[in-house]
Amino acid sequence: MKTILYATDYSNNSAAALKYAQKLSSVMQSRLVVCHIFGYPVVTETMATDALPELRKTAVKINRERLEDFCKEHLGEDWKKKNIQIVPVEDLFVIDGLIGAANDWHAELMVVGTKGESAVMEILLGSTTKRLIKKAPCPVLAIPSDASYLLPKTIVYATDFEQEDVYAIKKLTELAERFDAEIKVVHISTKKEYAGETQMEWFKDMLLEKVAYQKMEFELLFSEDIFETLRVYLGDAGADMVVMLERKKSGFLKKWFYRDTVARMQSYGRVPLLSFNEANQKILHF
Repeated sequence: MKTILYATDYSNNSAAALKYAQKLSSVMQSRLVVCHIFGYPVVTETMATDALPELRKTAVKINRERLEDFCKEHLGEDWKKKNIQIVPVEDLFVIDGLIGAANDWHAELMVVGTKGESAVMEILLGSTTKRLIKKAPCPVLAIPSDASYLLPKTIVYATDFEQEDVYAIKKLTELAERFDAEIKVVHISTKKEYAGETQMEWFKDMLLEKVAYQKMEFELLFSEDIFETLRVYLGDAGADMVVMLERKKSGFLKKWFYRDTVARMQSYGRVPLLSFNEANQKILHF
């Protein structure tokens, strides 16, 4: 992995994500791009239009200094490491600015923070994160505000027995190998699902034909409350990271599982959530 993009709004809630991104970039020997998206400078009717370039230059300078101060506060002397790039980005829309920055820097992973204190802000950030997952040209790693950085030793991948999962898990093993981590592939079936055991065996055989990774286990669970069962399983398994795949098309169960559950997992607030997107699988390189 050559480049990790970290995005901040300068809030204390995003500090944990910065520390996580810095440690991850150090272990992965990656460049870390620390960015903030800020809006266009306000120009009043009495202000000359030719003053706009100077206003923008000043805004960039101010946000660069704020980013530097933010890194100094939360990373200490580590923020001076040569692999860290400070990048203020001017854009009217946060999502567009982040996507533009990810493309400009050829980011292979985007790291963002999640909030847990305010239900309203959680909804807002959940919405933003979901849009990022859908549109970002790379996987998105959401870090809870109370997370402390630990090398991921147990990674849980929630599958819905689709062929697209095979490619995502294959890319995930490239990351897991760096940390000698175990991957637990789990599926949660409801009573309405047909032949869960048979599907699991079919998926397992298909996956093992294409993915050669020794530290991988499979688990099939039955429950009517998929989210709650997954939440409990993460605790029981000692998960350091949970991984899901966002898809273009989905049936009723898949839509509920991969969209509503991803959003609710963000508000759970303890386990980092890595979200792959089916649309950009072909360009994933760790």
